[in-house]
Amino acid sequence: MGEAFRYAIITGRAEYNPAPDLASAMQSYQKQHNPFLLVQELPEFLNKLTQYTGSFITHHATRLLMLTGLRTTELRSAEWIEIDFDKMLWEIPKSRMKMKRNHLVPLSQQALITLRCLQHITGGHSLIFPGRNDNSKPMSVASINQLLRALGYNGKATGHGFRHTMSTILHEQGYNTAWIESQLAHADKNSIRGTYNHAQYLDGRREMLQWYADYMDKLEKEGLVC
Repeated sequence: MGEAFRYAIITGRAEYNPAPDLASAMQSYQKQHNPFLLVQELPEFLNKLTQYTGSFITHHATRLLMLTGLRTTELRSAEWIEIDFDKMLWEIPKSRMKMKRNHLVPLSQQALITLRCLQHITGGHSLIFPGRNDNSKPMSVASINQLLRALGYNGKATGHGFRHTMSTILHEQGYNTAWIESQLAHADKNSIRGTYNHAQYLDGRREMLQWYADYMDKLEKEGLVC
């Protein structure tokens, strides 16, 4: 859109390019309706998450949400059968995906460790994140946002907002937009291309998610944004 307005200005068809203002307004809207953490807020948040003494399962679910960029609805009903520890791969069935097709998620070393920790607690169940009162049902849809409130982030962060944080950081690092969009399981406007792209970019996404997990570790341990 910005390019179109710049061309219009050059050719005398417009006097002003509103694209930057519209982008700013859209980010403000997203921040209000799906609050997300800025990169400079992550060190404090990550340290608070590490020190959290509430539900072990919700704690680790939150960490996995950050490391994978999944939607909370995709994560909370996860089953152990979906995880391939040897291939470091998580295959989410289409029944749980917004786009109604299987989604492959390469797992970073940190995500794998988080799952191993959970396996000691919930490995005897089919669900990775069973409910507190009924282990045949998934954890509550509100669990992660309740944890965020307990950490003092009510109105400042949501489970869904971690996707925006990941997208922002990865784009700023110059990662391929197609890799990022594929990882977030966003719709491809080209229906034919979208049918095939869901399983592509796997090596690139694996490298990207490992960098992201390492960066989260760096922020937590050093408290630095660089």
